[in-house]
Amino acid sequence: MKRISLFFLLAMFMSGMTMKAQNIQLHKDFGHTLYDELSGRPSMTATIEMFKPDKWGSTFLFADLDFQSDGMAGAYWEIAREFSLTKNRQWAAHVEYNGGLSTDEDLWIADRYQHAVLLGGAWNWASKDFSRTFSVQLMYKYYFKNRHYDAHPFSGFQLTEVWGLQFAKGACTFSGFCDLWYDPNANGKLIFLSEPQFWYNFNTLKGWKGVNLSLGTEVEISNNFVWNDFGQHNKFYVIPTIAAKWTF
Repeated sequence: MKRISLFFLLAMFMSGMTMKAQNIQLHKDFGHTLYDELSGRPSMTATIEMFKPDKWGSTFLFADLDFQSDGMAGAYWEIAREFSLTKNRQWAAHVEYNGGLSTDEDLWIADRYQHAVLLGGAWNWASKDFSRTFSVQLMYKYYFKNRHYDAHPFSGFQLTEVWGLQFAKGACTFSGFCDLWYDPNANGKLIFLSEPQFWYNFNTLKGWKGVNLSLGTEVEISNNFVWNDFGQHNKFYVIPTIAAKWTF
């Protein structure tokens, strides 16, 4: 669910606003009902996001908390820091950390993801009214050793694009991201992940000002990313959710 709300965050960042933004999302995931080999996939995910710009750049972080019917199944988080290189904040240096934890239902043990650090550059753009935003990041990515799976450290790259579009007088938002990164353990040595979202924002209704509730959907589109019940991650999947979001 990562980087979804950057539509709003980038708009604030590019406009030089000093306010911060947070939101929490709850997603009902249909992967386990659409694909037999994903029966162990968590059915609910809660996402918490925070963004804060400052005079040097901005900080963004999010955490995904995955749930099964009997409790939490795992957690994943990213934290990214950008340092502005130009006065208009369009060009920036980008540093990031990714990592998380998942559980094995059969063995009742926790396994750490092979965590990674990223370093590179970013280009951020917004229209004059901030109804359209776009960001692209090209980064060097280093994976650390994972002792649980005896995964060896390796270096690669990641290309990320983030977009946002607000329309219907702010009532609707279409936003999302695409990630493409190198992984020598994947088919073709590349992993692709995109998560477009659509939201209807209730605070635009007459008499609903201050009710910062949004309802919508996310579609996870991936190749070589999702691990199935057989311990493989070598397929293409399209997995939708229904979701609610509250923005603070």
